[in-house]
Amino acid sequence: MSILNESNILLNQQFDNKTDAIKATGQILVEKGYVEASYIDAMLQREELSSTYMGNFVAIPHGTEDAKSAVLNSGLSVIQVPSGVDFGGGNIVKFLIGIAGKGDEHLEILSKIAIVLSEEENVEKLVQAQSKEEIIDLLSEVN
Repeated sequence: MSILNESNILLNQQFDNKTDAIKATGQILVEKGYVEASYIDAMLQREELSSTYMGNFVAIPHGTEDAKSAVLNSGLSVIQVPSGVDFGGGNIVKFLIGIAGKGDEHLEILSKIAIVLSEEENVEKLVQAQSKEEIIDLLSEVN
């Protein structure tokens, strides 16, 4: 099972708030068999503890440490929100990457994502991408 494939990506989405955006990110992980449904609640709990906004218009929602048992396979969900969604404190998110890591794999996955997203031009390309293939190409390091 690959960590990221086209069926895990949603382009040109809109959300009224960060809760809806996080739920959608988690729902992909559930539907694709990466996590149990309870993982979505853990993602929302994690957001309450501290924001998963990473800067650069990116958020990386993921579950709490307690939710490890709800992870079936390591995987990513990706949602592009070109018009942005407010994550509070003036932080606008245009690109969400939901992470489910089996065991300690989430740390490795996060570090690979961080390398790609540290380049502002890569984030801009992800936000502007017109196809799922473009997003997969840009995030190819992670697979």
